[in-house]
Amino acid sequence: MDVFEAIKGRRSIRAYRSDPVREEDLRKILEAAIRAPSAGNLQPWVFIVVKDPSIKRELCLAALGQSFIEEAPVVIVVCADTSRTGLYYGSRGVNLYCIQDTAAAIQNMLLAAYALGYGTCWVGAFHENQVSKTLDLPRDIRPVAIITLGLPAESPPLRPRRPLEEVVHLNRYGFKYFSER
Repeated sequence: MDVFEAIKGRRSIRAYRSDPVREEDLRKILEAAIRAPSAGNLQPWVFIVVKDPSIKRELCLAALGQSFIEEAPVVIVVCADTSRTGLYYGSRGVNLYCIQDTAAAIQNMLLAAYALGYGTCWVGAFHENQVSKTLDLPRDIRPVAIITLGLPAESPPLRPRRPLEEVVHLNRYGFKYFSER
């Protein structure tokens, strides 16, 4: 699939069929994730693949009751190893770079999953401490996102986007890049 087609076609999916995710497809999705750029090539990501219904239930509760988390065949909790970036970049590595790095890995996963015919949803609303406890995460491993994955049981419409003319500036804020000249 063309990357621009994947970018335009991908949607957040919150209803899944019960069909399992093929292991070779899951591997391809995770391989796409580790191809993301990272500060200093430190690759601070950690991926926890969850298929156990009881753990998915606990993650659902930690995520404010978003029930589609436990309904998805696979849940991937994307975590940042803050010690990897903190060692080289200090607090900026801990508070920013590892978050940026895992976000890039997540976007790769979402696009790869869509290209393979799967639906995903990037969940950021959850209690970090509760997720950490559920997954028995060490102190330096911070949960950043919960990604649901499965064959979609819905086809949401395209959501509107702000126009380029509103968000792109030339050289400084306030100088419109796309404007009538």
